[in-house]
Amino acid sequence: MADEIHTGGCQCGAVRFRVEGKLGDASVCHCRMCQKASGNFYLPLVSVRGAKVTWTRGGRKRFQSSNAVWRGFCGNCGTPLTFEAPDGMALAIAAFDRPEGIVPTIQWGIEAKLPYVDHVPELPGEETMADTEATSFLADLVSYQHPDHDTQTWPPEER
Repeated sequence: MADEIHTGGCQCGAVRFRVEGKLGDASVCHCRMCQKASGNFYLPLVSVRGAKVTWTRGGRKRFQSSNAVWRGFCGNCGTPLTFEAPDGMALAIAAFDRPEGIVPTIQWGIEAKLPYVDHVPELPGEETMADTEATSFLADLVSYQHPDHDTQTWPPEER
């Protein structure tokens, strides 16, 4: 659908984006560069080739991770935002305000896939507040993370 609109941004709110148009293929990449760029087991990305991307607040900083690829991120909080290659740009799926609807359909770079990644769903799971050692500070926790929607100004005045 050409009239699709998607928004997102970094954790601190210094960088926000708007994507107008259909999102492309969604994937997860296990390559070592994506692991290091995200500080994680893999990097979930969605192509925005063919869509219009507008930076609505701030702008990304960029790091050239290879002779062909640039990585975009927030210069304030470090949130990974883009993978930019000669064939187009992809955005980090978790940077979108509504990432739950962006479902990866393929894995890339499986030669570097960490051996335990496929077993993560088998680990026991608990809700955040079940951590009794942390609940003393979690009960009073105030998040400074930008909300999952656009705001006129950020951060709020009352911090």
